[in-house]
Amino acid sequence: MQDRRAKTIGIIPARLASTRLLHKPLLDIAGKSLVQRSWEQALQARLLDKVVVAVDDERVFKEVTSFGGEAMMTSVECQTGTDRVAEAARHFPEAEVIVNVQGDQPLVPPQAIDEVAKAMQENPEIEISNLVAKASREDAENPSVVKIVQDRQGFALYCSRSPIPYPRNEEFCSWYKIMDVYGFRPAALQKIAALPPTSLEKAESVEQLRILEHGYKIKLVETPCDFIGVNTPEDLEKVRALLSHGES
Repeated sequence: MQDRRAKTIGIIPARLASTRLLHKPLLDIAGKSLVQRSWEQALQARLLDKVVVAVDDERVFKEVTSFGGEAMMTSVECQTGTDRVAEAARHFPEAEVIVNVQGDQPLVPPQAIDEVAKAMQENPEIEISNLVAKASREDAENPSVVKIVQDRQGFALYCSRSPIPYPRNEEFCSWYKIMDVYGFRPAALQKIAALPPTSLEKAESVEQLRILEHGYKIKLVETPCDFIGVNTPEDLEKVRALLSHGES
């Protein structure tokens, strides 16, 4: 099943030079590296025909191969995870769907990955999709959590680190947050990666804003699953505590 003719490819971008957490993919999470935890979760997704890790450093490459994963070297010049996934995706010309599962997601449920893959597989008109989940008021106020608002057809209108919508009348507010699983048609992925960063993307440091600002549509796939990634030192300690007690 895991071969170069696979139709739905899961690609995990794992960048060593993280600015907030030094050597993030190699950090220990209850006896396993962060990248291994993320890879193991993606490998359990039923709708991914193949899972590869796109890396930028030999140390991460060796780590991935040491636990039996497939690693692929990509350029250190890649500015974003999407850019890195796009470079790796060029090695799979027969792929129909690319699912980007971030390498700092050791708790991502396999079924959440499948939800994104299924949405792309069932509707060939969707070019780009993004997993989202309901957010709490605490999430809404946390700038590390990217919030998103959608239209009546379930496509993204805007996303921000600020609480959107602003709760002027809170009884009408429903907050949603971006979860780090993304689906792409290969052609759309290459187009997005080739686009220059935009002012909104730079202002918020949110990749989806490049896509929206250039006029592309992002279909939102809501999941009941709620999970945290490792973006800050505080996240790291929370995830270590959860996995040390056998939770996922």
